[in-house]
Amino acid sequence: MSLTLLWVFLPLVAVARGQYGGYGYPYQQYHDYSDDGWVNLNRQGFSYQWPWDKTPVSVESLEGGTAQWLGSNYLSRPVPRSRKQERYCEWHPFQRKGCDGYQTCSNNGLVAGFQSRYFESVLDREWQFYCCRYSKRCPYSCCMTTEYPGHYGEDMDMVSYDYDYYMRGATTTFSAVERDRQWKFIMCRMTNYDCEFANV
Repeated sequence: MSLTLLWVFLPLVAVARGQYGGYGYPYQQYHDYSDDGWVNLNRQGFSYQWPWDKTPVSVESLEGGTAQWLGSNYLSRPVPRSRKQERYCEWHPFQRKGCDGYQTCSNNGLVAGFQSRYFESVLDREWQFYCCRYSKRCPYSCCMTTEYPGHYGEDMDMVSYDYDYYMRGATTTFSAVERDRQWKFIMCRMTNYDCEFANV
């Protein structure tokens, strides 16, 4: 291969690797951009993680999830505790831009953070969940919330009022016409005891 072709294709490979290689997005931990607690400016990427002993029970965004997301004012609740408190966390790939997505945290984990990258070309985001397993607790009685927002183009404001339910994942649908998303969040109870199942 000639040196000229190498110089032509090398930048393309670098761009493809940056977009599709690995699962981590190169974002700093969240920065509070306003008094309202938004974690990002309009249509910018962000990364947000809750404190080690908390999980989210509310999600709020403008324009159904393509614009700003609320971070510092997210409601959260303590995770199930045991005598020997252990935690193992990792980022999970969730959904690519312009596509529907479904993700349940593996290893009996709960959602403990969000990470997102915005793509102006399709007016959509890619998503990852930060999933954490706490001790050896297992999920049960899982269910999905109703759709948030109720209609494309609306703001999203989801709050779980069931104290003993925790966020375990989500499913999302993308409208190519509206350039917007609707979400259903997977909520589960967690056992009060350690269980032997590695992945329920």
